Amino acid sequence: MRALTRPSHTRLAQIPLDIVDGQHGRLFLWLPVCFGTGVGLFFAQSLEPSRMFLWTLAGLSLLAGLLLLKIPPRVAPLLVAALAVTLGFLSAGLRTQLVAEPVLTFRYYGPVEGRVIKIDRSASDALRLTLDQVTLRDFSPSRTPARVRVSLHGSQDFVTPEPGLRLAMTAHLSPPPGPTEPGGFDFQRMAWFDRLGAVGYTRTPVLRAAEVDPSPLLWVHRLRQTLSIALQSQLPGETGAFAAAILTGDRSGISQETAEHLRGANLSHLLAISGLHMGLLTGAVFFALRLMLALIPGAALKWPLKKLAAGGALAAGAFYLALSGFNVATERAFVMVSVMLVAVLLDRQAISLRAVAIAALILLVLQPEVLPEPGFQMSFAATTALVAVFTIVRRMHLMGRWPNWLRGIATVILSSAVAGIATAPVAAAHFNRIADFGLIANVTAVPIMGALVMPAAIVAVLLTPLGLQGIALSVMGLGIRWILFVAETVSSWDGAVSRIVSPPPATLPLIALGALFVILWRGRWQNLGLFPVFAGFLLWATHERPALLISDDGSLVGRMTAEGRALSKPKGAGFAATVWLENDGDVPDQAMAAARHMPPLDVGPVHVAQVTGRGWQDVAREVCGLADVVIVNKFWEEEMPKGCLLVDLGFLRQSGALALSEAGGEVRLITAYAASGVRYWNTPDLRGAWGVTARVARADRAPAAMGLRFGQTDAQATRFAFATR
Repeated sequence: MRALTRPSHTRLAQIPLDIVDGQHGRLFLWLPVCFGTGVGLFFAQSLEPSRMFLWTLAGLSLLAGLLLLKIPPRVAPLLVAALAVTLGFLSAGLRTQLVAEPVLTFRYYGPVEGRVIKIDRSASDALRLTLDQVTLRDFSPSRTPARVRVSLHGSQDFVTPEPGLRLAMTAHLSPPPGPTEPGGFDFQRMAWFDRLGAVGYTRTPVLRAAEVDPSPLLWVHRLRQTLSIALQSQLPGETGAFAAAILTGDRSGISQETAEHLRGANLSHLLAISGLHMGLLTGAVFFALRLMLALIPGAALKWPLKKLAAGGALAAGAFYLALSGFNVATERAFVMVSVMLVAVLLDRQAISLRAVAIAALILLVLQPEVLPEPGFQMSFAATTALVAVFTIVRRMHLMGRWPNWLRGIATVILSSAVAGIATAPVAAAHFNRIADFGLIANVTAVPIMGALVMPAAIVAVLLTPLGLQGIALSVMGLGIRWILFVAETVSSWDGAVSRIVSPPPATLPLIALGALFVILWRGRWQNLGLFPVFAGFLLWATHERPALLISDDGSLVGRMTAEGRALSKPKGAGFAATVWLENDGDVPDQAMAAARHMPPLDVGPVHVAQVTGRGWQDVAREVCGLADVVIVNKFWEEEMPKGCLLVDLGFLRQSGALALSEAGGEVRLITAYAASGVRYWNTPDLRGAWGVTARVARADRAPAAMGLRFGQTDAQATRFAFATR
């Protein structure tokens, strides 16, 4: 009997190894997936991993690496996958501490001095400056943020900001704000990795404090601005602003109306210097150089023309990267293009899933924080899908016998459709919209971008030393005007944009991992990847938005109704109002939402009231005997009233924005910091002492790190327990 059962156990043990054996030649493609999974697990933690935990994990990783030398080759891929996940986690943890800089912990008003390193525009279309080498009144260097960002309001005619110029101003600064709702976009995390320690504004004139810094890096920034000004002077209006955006990354001239047209037609990706622009530029340089070298008699027989052209294209891409100001999206595009050009230099296939995997792995190792960003997700979703689909097209010779003109049209349509489908879930999740006619807009605009705008831009750059760039810029302007015309026309059509509700956090990871399994796996188990994709969309379809949202300053309340979310006021806290309505899949119009009928704020059995205006303290005491939760947008300086949970500014400083929702007869209150977790980027105590563990931080931040549940029977006890923690 023992002899009969042993083979069955052996066969069961062999199943994982047999599955791995069937993936030879594809295992490398899983490295960035496993590494990215580790990065995602790090950012998903609700408590900052302690240094001791990270050191322990590093030690285990080292042991696993040594173990790889001893274990059988068939087992090694499973250990490599686990090691890649661990290294991704450690990489994100290391990067989090390497970028650590002081963050402002309170509101500051006073003199601010710093060197301009970036110029852009805010959502309200105000000119915005990012400063480094910052000086603040009564701040020691160890407490001063490395970078601050200030929006300029009012009359600013005394100085024209330029990179390297040192400016002085009187400004209001605040710590980077938290999410506008629990689970929402975490600006604090993005600011941490950008080394941005404070944000604010000034209404007083900005003055020159010192001459322009002559450092080489800022010389490139000044070249950018010079080129941007020249483009906008020779191509006036939105045409010049578009040209400056695609060549220098300077979007400060793009109006909100034009930006909205581009978004509505799904053409806003043309503004970002990303994979499309870098690919068009390096591709044009590659083919132009190869053609020019081939015209030299005997060159094709003596020189490796293909490799020389690839080297020239790589240099052009590096210059374009510097000219763009080392924008994150451009860095990502440059890495992807560099991998493909290096493959040409090494006589390898340039466009393949392996090249995409190498580019993704390089980016995640260098900047693991890009994983949650929509730009990274959309770039690699589109690239992976395009390479996979066109590999199938090439293998099956689907267009092999078609005429060249028809093949070109089909390629444009197919690539636009594939990229649109691949990026649609990411765009809908992050931006809460789908451009329904985006395929039409891209098919009619993107070919002009590749065949006219970018080649004319290259010719203009080459002719600039001779002063003959005017003709090329005129041709470039024709192409840009066509793109802007397409954007305005398509975005004005009825039903051009569909509003989408924000999904729960698990949705995109499920869809991404399932789709990658379908693309990367080989064999009969391939279709199993469809199940997590379906599960992700099912979660999205059944997700319910919170019944009640409260802003982090207590001034705005939003109650979900049959018409959509009703807001408590038509003006004020506009950013929070816009984000709430967008996440609801609603039209982001605060005045319209405020005009809706506002029902009682009660959620299930929990009675909620908001108190504002004159005499708010007396009204709050009176209402406290009738309501379970009372919201005020002031600091309560006296003894807390009995009988209710009073949510004042002191409470909200510790909790962030609030959300109440009802499920299964229970009402749950979730704080923004509970959803974000206790991390370096949102916890002053944790940032201030590098040896402090997350366990201590959790005890200090108990109100911010907990959810609050109201049951129908024990609401009072639960409420008071939370209020007195």
